[in-house]
Amino acid sequence: MNTPDRSRAKTAASGAWYQDLKRISFWADHAAIIGLVVMVAVFTALNPVFLTVGNIQSILIAASILIVLTIGQAFVILSDGIDLSVASTMTLGVIAFGIAYAQGTGLLVSMVSAVVASTIVGVLNGVLIAKGKITDFIVTLGSLSVASGLALVLSDGKPTSITSVDLINFSTHGVLIFGNPFIVAAIIAIIAHVVLFRTRFGTHLFATGGSEEAAQATGISTARVKIAVYTISGILAGVAAILLIARVGASEPAANTTFLLNSVAAVVLGGVSLTGGRGSVFGPIVGALLLTVLTNGLTLMNVSQFYQPLAVGVVVILAALLSRFQK
Repeated sequence: MNTPDRSRAKTAASGAWYQDLKRISFWADHAAIIGLVVMVAVFTALNPVFLTVGNIQSILIAASILIVLTIGQAFVILSDGIDLSVASTMTLGVIAFGIAYAQGTGLLVSMVSAVVASTIVGVLNGVLIAKGKITDFIVTLGSLSVASGLALVLSDGKPTSITSVDLINFSTHGVLIFGNPFIVAAIIAIIAHVVLFRTRFGTHLFATGGSEEAAQATGISTARVKIAVYTISGILAGVAAILLIARVGASEPAANTTFLLNSVAAVVLGGVSLTGGRGSVFGPIVGALLLTVLTNGLTLMNVSQFYQPLAVGVVVILAALLSRFQK
């Protein structure tokens, strides 16, 4: 390409980039990454502690739990569903871990117990929705209450201390600034990306979320897809339960509903369509990091915890508004 042609190409490219910046769909599609960059810049300017190595490690470890839950929620929402029980399912997994550990079964059996308990909730959600033809909102709202109630009944409302040296070492070690919990979350994210974009199941999932009737017409078993995505959400809730116990060192029966709100918010921020059929894994992960950075930054600025849900709620509403303008 000669110099004039190259110059015209550069001019056209810069013009196209400028036109993109003028479109609200551009800002909507990149809301999570733009918001994350802006928040990092603002909190760094307001508090020099924010960008220290120790605080970055803390953010990544805290985000790992939400990232794992968010990936499970993303699978469900991509199928044109929603999982309102994800936080309570994780809590039930936490209690299953604590009960098994208190009985001296060992760390591995306790971890398996957490994942199995959470998976059962996910499978039941999927079967009731896909085979029972019950609305996902009603099913998962019901299982939210059931899982929370079971956690309280089984634990008698009392926490169990988990004093495992292996868990402590796991939660406090890692590679460079990346703690082991974040590495686990990253591995799960890579697997999820491969499943979504490199497998037949991923193709069937996007088709089901885009139009269930059309997917059925092509021979796709949408019922199996729906059972699978809720099962995946349950499995990942169990993994998140293990990460949570590793972080706090106890099996707490009280459900943290913040995880539910944040998992949905991260998915919306990450550009996944609430009507299903469009999205990625990377976007929700950035959304989860954004929400964790927001909470961490407000804490460093000594903002009352009472205001933090308010800030997250505003972000959710803005994200939902922006999603209307996504391509």
